[in-house]
Amino acid sequence: MFTRIIHLAAAAVLVTLALQAPPAQAVDSASLPSSIRLANARALIEAKDWKGAIAELQGVDAPNDADWNNLMGFSHRKAKKPDYVAAERYYDTALRIEPSHRGALSYSGELYLVLDNLPKAEQRLTTLKLVCNNACPEQERLAQAIARYKAAGKYVPEPEEPTPGSARPTQ
Repeated sequence: MFTRIIHLAAAAVLVTLALQAPPAQAVDSASLPSSIRLANARALIEAKDWKGAIAELQGVDAPNDADWNNLMGFSHRKAKKPDYVAAERYYDTALRIEPSHRGALSYSGELYLVLDNLPKAEQRLTTLKLVCNNACPEQERLAQAIARYKAAGKYVPEPEEPTPGSARPTQ
């Protein structure tokens, strides 16, 4: 009988503890930080798998995230068959969401050089100078791209252009 009382008491304690524990919740990927949700896409971009990166980003589907839009713009710009209209749209969206997004400012400036729109590229550089207080890798990269453009009379890419996330410090 004593054993039965101990078992009932133990069961009562377990039931009480179970009722006090918060319910288990599934992890919603949309609630994860952007850096985690976009990690696979960044790896595909690093591998220069533009088509795969675009597909991965479409799966993440975060059109209200500046980093997501920047990566979409970059992937469309660098694709085997570049889609410059889509790239510009994504960069502009990233900048509407986060006007000081250094990656989107720099990469859209390079896009404007590809499109032979030096004044727009220089506008992006001016904005980067303000955002970076005259010192950040994105500003330096765009300034060098503009200098190469002016020297050659056309867009000349870096020998090995860095990919988003590899050279862009966390903002």
